[in-house]
Amino acid sequence: MERPDFFSFKNGEKAKLPFSKKEYDQRVIKLRSVMDEKNIDMVILTSMHNIAYYTGFIYCSFGRPYGCVITNNKISTISANIDASQPWRRSHCENVIYTDWKRDNFLKAIVSIIGRDAPPKIVGIENDHVTLDVKDKISSILPFSLFKDISKELMMSRMIKSKEEIEIIKNGARIADIGGEEIVKNIKVGASELEIAIQARDKMEREIANSYPDAEYMDTWVWFQSGINTDGAHNPKTNRKLINGDILSLNTFPMISGYYTALERTLFLDHADEASLKAWEANVKVHKRGLEIIKPGIKCSDICNELNELFVELGYLQYRTFGYGHSFGMLSHFYGRESGLEIREDIDTILEENMVISMEPMILIPEGNPGAGGYREHDILVIGKDNVENITKFPFGPEHNIIKN
Repeated sequence: MERPDFFSFKNGEKAKLPFSKKEYDQRVIKLRSVMDEKNIDMVILTSMHNIAYYTGFIYCSFGRPYGCVITNNKISTISANIDASQPWRRSHCENVIYTDWKRDNFLKAIVSIIGRDAPPKIVGIENDHVTLDVKDKISSILPFSLFKDISKELMMSRMIKSKEEIEIIKNGARIADIGGEEIVKNIKVGASELEIAIQARDKMEREIANSYPDAEYMDTWVWFQSGINTDGAHNPKTNRKLINGDILSLNTFPMISGYYTALERTLFLDHADEASLKAWEANVKVHKRGLEIIKPGIKCSDICNELNELFVELGYLQYRTFGYGHSFGMLSHFYGRESGLEIREDIDTILEENMVISMEPMILIPEGNPGAGGYREHDILVIGKDNVENITKFPFGPEHNIIKN
């Protein structure tokens, strides 16, 4: 029996995607404009976030390569046979499946799309994602092609959100608030970080299903941290049981078709001592100031510098741990990042209409010091033409988030 190296398989009907065909078409048109500007004949995408952004398909790699080939007149995903026809159903474009029967059938699938008669002169790739091994293999099938990094251009395109993207982000922020409310309901002495997180995650996933009945459901998560476990913003939840006076960190992350949103809040169980209140109120003051100065036309580094000065006045700059905010969109804790839109000293991007960014100051006071713990607040803001909309509604600060049993 002769088994194919690659093939196409259209099983069932195309699924309803998170965005309209017009939206996906516009994204591809913008990419082809970049290709024209850079004299690029073909783009090979390899990352989860960019393949999802341009096609709708979010792959599950499990150690196998995935890709998307875009030329001036073609667009096709390349997926492993283990996924069958799901990549075709969950994308707006064509799909080629490669098999495991022979090594490097992924490369043969690429050739099947572009053909052998007129190999591309310049190929765009994602230098920030493609491995050296994959780069070498692609070079072996395109030996006369030059490779040009387009990861920065792809990121800059994703930084400006469409109306459809902003709508899904707003729904995500709403659902994040629902998760936060569920956490507060379950906070009590003796409850574990894990069990509280489970309740909030389940609540959010059910709300995502209610709001998007035709979607796929994956990757929604919660980090609920307590005590010393609040020291890192990305610390996994543990089975630690809550005690009176604990500092708590609430973090809910609903994922809607690959689109990430977040709610993060500092809380205390039953009471907060004087040193803790002082640190918390300092971080809240910086958070409020950040919300005031984020506006169209301001530079990210200028926001950072002003907030640094405020932390100096309050006596807490030495406890700051990371940047004051970041972009939202097609990203998760294991794929994607729009590093050009972060509120840090080294980012000079100017905020403009249809960008979406967080304000999230955090300070960490080490264990053994008065007020020990990690303090963090987090709101999401949509930049308009002349204004800013805060789409996070969950309250913050000591007057709201000292949780009594």
